[in-house]
Amino acid sequence: MLRVLDVLFSALGLIAGLPLLVILLALGLFDTGSPLFRQVRVGRRQQPFTLVKFRTMKPDTASVATHLASASAITPLGRFLRRSKLDELPQLWNVLQGDMSLVGPRPCLFNQQELIVERAARGIFEARPGITGLAQVSGIDMSTPALLAQTDQEMLTNLTLPAYFRYLFMTLRGKGAGDRVSFAAPAKKLDNSKNS
Repeated sequence: MLRVLDVLFSALGLIAGLPLLVILLALGLFDTGSPLFRQVRVGRRQQPFTLVKFRTMKPDTASVATHLASASAITPLGRFLRRSKLDELPQLWNVLQGDMSLVGPRPCLFNQQELIVERAARGIFEARPGITGLAQVSGIDMSTPALLAQTDQEMLTNLTLPAYFRYLFMTLRGKGAGDRVSFAAPAKKLDNSKNS
């Protein structure tokens, strides 16, 4: 049932949001020259998939978890996108394809070994990763792997239809701040575009 809702809502979201997607793509071209960000993440059963979202950081920012990146890497448009959560909008395509769910554990990078171990021990990878969930609306990010995995487990154990809608409504109302970034560390740079 939840998968049917995922397909329905993601398709409707992409259709209804098409004008906004086009506008943000155009703004992103002026902001960084590369508006879409793609990155391989850990998916269901630890299979890799390519997550897509709007770029919020400079293209030469290092490929690390968001909480390890520097706030100085975030572009002016990126600040708005992160604050409004519009950077997540292209992930509706990931949901439609079946790589993600609207509600589920936030997908991590393959180099986040501590979180992968914690999640594997709790069976988290049996579920599709999601755009939002209990951890996201509770302000719990990937900087606390054990707490995040524990929260993911709690969410999946109690993921009923009412809970599914509750997480969606809380997210739409702006609950949760997303993954935090560091205001102290300087932004690391790479030769390729790997960070969000």
